[in-house]
Amino acid sequence: MTDTPQAAPKKLRRLLLTGATGAMATAIRPLLSELADTVVVSGRREVQNLLPHEENCCASLDDFDAVNAAVAGCDGIIHLGGYSIEGPFRPIQDANIQGVYNLYEAARAHGHPRIVFGSSNHVVGFYPQSETIDAQAVPRPDSLYAVSKIYGEALARMYFDKFGQETAILRIGSCFDYPKSHRMLATWLSYEDFVSFCQTAFHAPKLGCPIVYGMSNNTRSFWDNSAADYLGWTPKSNSEDFVAQVQEAHPNPDPNDPLNVYHGGTFPELPIVTETKDD
Repeated sequence: MTDTPQAAPKKLRRLLLTGATGAMATAIRPLLSELADTVVVSGRREVQNLLPHEENCCASLDDFDAVNAAVAGCDGIIHLGGYSIEGPFRPIQDANIQGVYNLYEAARAHGHPRIVFGSSNHVVGFYPQSETIDAQAVPRPDSLYAVSKIYGEALARMYFDKFGQETAILRIGSCFDYPKSHRMLATWLSYEDFVSFCQTAFHAPKLGCPIVYGMSNNTRSFWDNSAADYLGWTPKSNSEDFVAQVQEAHPNPDPNDPLNVYHGGTFPELPIVTETKDD
């Protein structure tokens, strides 16, 4: 007796991708045709070289009307938009605080499509790499950027408890084509595994509002995702395939370098960026 192959999950009709002009979103865009018939690619500026399954919808996250128009008619959202580095507080506030509020209000107005919220490993950035933590770990943000992501996580939880808005909170590690440092051997998330996580989040019978660490099936890790096993997500990539490449590029990692001390790498050492009168 042979096992009957499982049918692929039914595609979403219309998926919104925010932050579509960013590096990570640009890399995953070709893979999203597996998830949805139409992918609405949204950012502050128009996306160039649209793929056959895509359509443009420019929207600055701090503009509620524009965000509301982007969300309308979508049955899933991958939220990668926002201010993605440390910087002055005002642009972080506009994109990552006001912008996330706008997104959740728009989702509430349009039938509560499930959201994959791109949070960050930097919300726990001050933990030492010698310590393995899970989703219950108390946040230890390493930057203003990380503080804004904690706000987004808290907002997602409140909208779930108050309105039933389901969100998969993904604390993204290092999402690149391959790991580029010894730290990334623990934090690497392949593009394919990210997309498979989104597929799982949109189709899991039960989602809720879990916190999941965004990493591939790495042999080395700082993070424990066992609390999210009920989702059934099984990442397939493993950073061990790139160990020789990393060691050749960085043969003698300094154990005292913040990159090799903290979960958040160098972020705990970054200064607060003071705004100028022109900011």
